[in-house]
Amino acid sequence: MTNRALLVLVSLFFAMILLSFSGKNNQQLPPKAGVRTLIIDPGHGGIDPGARGSFSNEADVALAVSLKFGKAIEKEFPDIKIVYTRTTDVMAGNKRTKDEGLRYRADLANQSAGDLFIAVHCNSAPPHVHKQLVGYKKGTVYVGKGKKRRKVVKKIPQYRYWTTPNEAKGTETYIWAVSKNDAKVNSVNKTEYYGEIDSTSNESTVLELPDPSDPVEKARMLIYAQQYFRKSKNLADLVETEFVNTGRVSRGVKQRNDKGIWVLQATGMPSILVEIGFMSDVEEEKYINSDSGQDEIVQDLVSAFRNYKQKLESKATSNSQ
Repeated sequence: MTNRALLVLVSLFFAMILLSFSGKNNQQLPPKAGVRTLIIDPGHGGIDPGARGSFSNEADVALAVSLKFGKAIEKEFPDIKIVYTRTTDVMAGNKRTKDEGLRYRADLANQSAGDLFIAVHCNSAPPHVHKQLVGYKKGTVYVGKGKKRRKVVKKIPQYRYWTTPNEAKGTETYIWAVSKNDAKVNSVNKTEYYGEIDSTSNESTVLELPDPSDPVEKARMLIYAQQYFRKSKNLADLVETEFVNTGRVSRGVKQRNDKGIWVLQATGMPSILVEIGFMSDVEEEKYINSDSGQDEIVQDLVSAFRNYKQKLESKATSNSQ
């Protein structure tokens, strides 16, 4: 075993010991048990309309569903604070580029001390491209290089191309890829604070951020990230289960690490991205644009959130007992 591997194992061991103790002199707080602040992120917006359907675009649908979802949460859970990354058809933070908008979304979530991040998007699948050989025609082409380059006459194949609609439909819920755990650890470093905090106190409290260069602190933050991953996976499973119960086609819970999913690994909290349907499917585009379809989607999201919240609170209660 290398010295580096041994150091990581020892660090993880001490980090878990630190997490297992609580008391007056303990300076480590576990991740927050409940959901007090929910970040809702309607995808795209403004200069970035997202996927386009036959009569609508992703940004508008995502915003409509997100606002309805937020209102439903406020009605059922009035004590929960809702933070939207945008509430109108603008790029999040009114930024000039997509990348700036993505950074703003994550920064807003982290600065708002969010306990959960839910992004709402719509999917799209490119049409199937078909190719058929229809014959040949004579043509002149060049072959060879340099002094050997010459013209030759040969038969050139002729093709006919056409497209047919992609049959992809259904819902998907994404969590960040495990290969991006280091990014999640870094985001935890930006949001987790140490020391006993009295939320009712008016006195200012000086809080120290963990030092990521310290192996023990690094291991501790890794444990936070792993807990967030499990919570994200649990919520994603609950969301897809609710969609199935409603009769939707579920394409499952997936991991992805491209730019569109960057906000999931840049937020120091459990986080998911829900693809509520395909803009490229005619019937599904109608469904996710209709009031009845959006209401159904919102109810599925609320039910999943309710179950997730109850599980967190139940576990916290049993642990305290």
